Amino acid sequence: MPRMLDVSEDVRAEIGDAEADRLLVGDNAPGNYDCTSCRTPGDSEQERTSTVLFVGDETAVLAFAHASCIPSQVVQVSEEQLQGAVRSITGSEPEGPEGLMPGQAVLGVTTGLVLIDDELHPALVVEPTGAIARPGTDGSGGDEFLHLLLEQGFQPVHRMDQVPAMLHGWSILLAMGQLHAVLQPGTGGGAPVAWWQAHAPLQVTEGWRTAANKSQTVLVFAAPAGSIGQQPREDLLRDALENAAAGGFLVAAAMPLAGT
Repeated sequence: MPRMLDVSEDVRAEIGDAEADRLLVGDNAPGNYDCTSCRTPGDSEQERTSTVLFVGDETAVLAFAHASCIPSQVVQVSEEQLQGAVRSITGSEPEGPEGLMPGQAVLGVTTGLVLIDDELHPALVVEPTGAIARPGTDGSGGDEFLHLLLEQGFQPVHRMDQVPAMLHGWSILLAMGQLHAVLQPGTGGGAPVAWWQAHAPLQVTEGWRTAANKSQTVLVFAAPAGSIGQQPREDLLRDALENAAAGGFLVAAAMPLAGT
């Protein structure tokens, strides 16, 4: 049965037309899969699915993701990181201290509109695919994602009834209606650098873009891996955010909009 697969031109260029065509007609493509972005189950026969090609120094691995999580794209990683991804995808990742995996997690980004004080605010929800270790450590200290963001100026969210404070120096890069990056201050007062960057620009809804252009501000919510998951509707996304906030697993910041 043909799969509902998206194969980007970049991915097609890497794997070749023949392999891309085989994927699109249902050969060599899974029916069910675990999304490489949000790690929740997906079904390429029932929902749009992105092909994501992880390319290392010597090898490459094709993975799959909900199209609503990330677009089809090529992701350049080190060979060591790729081998870790292979072990994670195949379920044979060796566990380190305290059951943590040493690989590199990918930040999944979801766009949505969040209602606060009877006003719709454009929002990004950031959730890694796995535990985030503090740079220079082996991950034995546990998931440091929220701690690292708090150190950057994000604030804890306990209830979804207040607009988070502005995080100066950070911004959201939007160009021609597409989301390109979340920018953070450069070291030593240098030019801003990408904290997260889309490998292919993400299309946002007209409602999201209109709200962002009106307020010139985007709310960024972040939670550890497994806290939010893939939510098909904005009301369910709101419920997931509220549950994460109630559990103490949500931080947020407001960021100015760069671009249109």
